[in-house]
Amino acid sequence: MRIGLMSDTHDRLPATAALLRLMQSGGVDMVLHCGDYCAPFSLKPFIDQQVTLGGVFGRNDGDPEALRAMAGQGIGTELYEGPHSFEIGGKQILVVHDLNDVQTSSIERHAIVVHGHTHQTEMKTRGDTLLVNPGEACGWLRGSPTAALLDLQTMKVEILRLDGPEWQF
Repeated sequence: MRIGLMSDTHDRLPATAALLRLMQSGGVDMVLHCGDYCAPFSLKPFIDQQVTLGGVFGRNDGDPEALRAMAGQGIGTELYEGPHSFEIGGKQILVVHDLNDVQTSSIERHAIVVHGHTHQTEMKTRGDTLLVNPGEACGWLRGSPTAALLDLQTMKVEILRLDGPEWQF
């Protein structure tokens, strides 16, 4: 099973929609999002493309209730206060916006921890736990929008990057 990983969309709908299309072409029908959607309309690409979304709120999500209401229009879309633990494909996955908000003991109880906040892609292991930051889906700080694909069987992560002049700042 392959799932998409995304964070820090910050209202950039064209990049979010393009990354979701890449994920769907890669066999993904579910995305875990680490927060900072910002406005409720940021969820529209998930709804339009009928992508299941499980996510947590970030620091720039000013109206959680409006985001939850918009999420309610999607297929299997649920947003939670972070950190939040999901079980997918037999793996325990922790999703959090800022990794600094999680105690080490909580990290160690999960096979995978997905986080955002820094806007920088990163993959590492801590003990038996895979930690993944898919970077920034908006591309505002680093210049190119990024997300990731995670194969739950092989535990391989593929970073998706939107390159080209339309994404460069």
